Amino acid sequence: MNRPLVAILSGAGVSTDSGIPDYRGPNGLWRKDPEAEKLVTYDYYMSDPEIRRRSWRMRRGNRTLRAEPNAAHLAVAELEKSGVPVRVITQNVDGLHQLAGMPARKVLELHGTARSVVCTKCHARGSMEDALTRVEAGEEDPPCLECGGILKSATVMFGQQLDPVVLGEALGIAKACTVFIAVGTSLQVQPAAGLAGVAADNGARLVIVNAEPTPYDERADEVVREPIGTALPRILTGLSDQES
Repeated sequence: MNRPLVAILSGAGVSTDSGIPDYRGPNGLWRKDPEAEKLVTYDYYMSDPEIRRRSWRMRRGNRTLRAEPNAAHLAVAELEKSGVPVRVITQNVDGLHQLAGMPARKVLELHGTARSVVCTKCHARGSMEDALTRVEAGEEDPPCLECGGILKSATVMFGQQLDPVVLGEALGIAKACTVFIAVGTSLQVQPAAGLAGVAADNGARLVIVNAEPTPYDERADEVVREPIGTALPRILTGLSDQES
């Protein structure tokens, strides 16, 4: 008999304990400062050098690259190490699941990663840290070293489509899993939110861990409003105990 597959859809709420703000929440940066949203909007970024310069300054002050995994990230990695088949589908770009010990091949980053840069012309990829070192050395809008094209964070900006290959893999996991845990996500941004419905439609046990109500609460087998840093480790320990 095949072992149950646990799918975890993680949103911004998983990383707030690591000091990374929720940009889209009620008090998020994009709600407070519409101008800030331009810095991560593809058309503005590509057409306005000043927007790019401001974006690079914002990245220099970004807490994401200095953040450390918290109890929630570590609990997910521990579940995987215990032998339970686990796949993470994340809306976050911070790479903290991998830093906590999840194998990179078992983490699907729906919105890309803030730890890399990509050229918009030749698609060459590089390290964000290396790009920021160039900014600190005086390059306000560092071009691609391969072709001179415009560099951007390897994240999905507003106005860009999700990678269809990554989304396809996420859909496959949602259909195949036996337990689907949506944690720290409002389940309001499609198509990621729809994965919860896909999992439920295919017979998975749906667990939602989030401070605020979501559109999928009525379909969930369990809704947890406790703080993620304590609730998720408890839930995942329970799954591990069932398997042992």
